[in-house]
Amino acid sequence: MAQTPSTMIALGTVAPDFSLPDVVSGQTVSLTELRSEKATLVMFICNHCPFVKHIQRELVQLATDYLPQQVAIIAINANDAETYPQDNPEAMKATALEWQYPFPYLYDETQEVAKAYQAACTPDFFLFDGQMRCVYRGQLDDSRPNNGIPVTGQDVRRAIDAVLSDQNVPEPQKPSIGCNIKWRKTT
Repeated sequence: MAQTPSTMIALGTVAPDFSLPDVVSGQTVSLTELRSEKATLVMFICNHCPFVKHIQRELVQLATDYLPQQVAIIAINANDAETYPQDNPEAMKATALEWQYPFPYLYDETQEVAKAYQAACTPDFFLFDGQMRCVYRGQLDDSRPNNGIPVTGQDVRRAIDAVLSDQNVPEPQKPSIGCNIKWRKTT
């Protein structure tokens, strides 16, 4: 299990816009349509990564807790589905339905969105305020597979709570650690 850290884009970076297919609905949706006037969380995840599997229950709970507070939550998979077929759109849809994802699960086939966000690993989290400026990037919490620390989502939860209460997001912000995004080989 290779461990890759987040690249930690600069705070204040404006969220790059995108239009991607939602694997469950089959509709192409844009960030402009999905965003919230309060806070928007963009998560880069995938199906097969043990780091993502380790936190799946918390991702659903996070959405259950914050969607009613008008926080937009968006999941994106940018892995190369040719090399990793378990991350193809059909498998993504099956995972979203199995876990009853209450957030859209989008497929970034060209990997342009992941590159625009400088996403490096799965999972990788980016929280934007109402003006779509990055206020948090990094880890969900300190839990990792087999480290014995419970999954709480405390880092992302603390950041969302700060945005919702018009406070500064607490420092330090720690990079996420996960599997590297499976980039398409260029010829």
